[in-house]
Amino acid sequence: MATTPTQVHSLKAFPFNAATDFTVLAAHCEQYAEALLESDNPLQRHNISDALATALNRLQSGLHNPVPPHLINSLTVDALPASAPRFEPDSEQLAEYCLTLTQILINREVTEQSEKSLTGLLYDLVSYFAADLQAPRYLRTAQGPEELA
Repeated sequence: MATTPTQVHSLKAFPFNAATDFTVLAAHCEQYAEALLESDNPLQRHNISDALATALNRLQSGLHNPVPPHLINSLTVDALPASAPRFEPDSEQLAEYCLTLTQILINREVTEQSEKSLTGLLYDLVSYFAADLQAPRYLRTAQGPEELA
């Protein structure tokens, strides 16, 4: 009997619906992307990919919605952050990502090595996206929270 790795299995404990806060949904996306990166099981990869796609679609559909009032305090800081989320792959990663995407466009197929590279790119992008969504958006002032520029 096949066993399911705990980390992948525990992803089923992350249900979400229309009421799920975008910050929570972003964290789930990052966990799905990490599980996808770590899984070698084709069925698990398919299920994780489906869950990730559903969560990303839900996030995308709400990107222009205002921040719910109950989240403003959790996205407010007393001082400007020293750094913001960044997507900074090194030169080797960028070259691999670019070559993989080019090969896919040329061949219209995905090799096993390309799939690994694309999964790494997906993880990096989802992690950056999640960090960006969860980053502070407001600065606490005497007049109340002020939106960061």
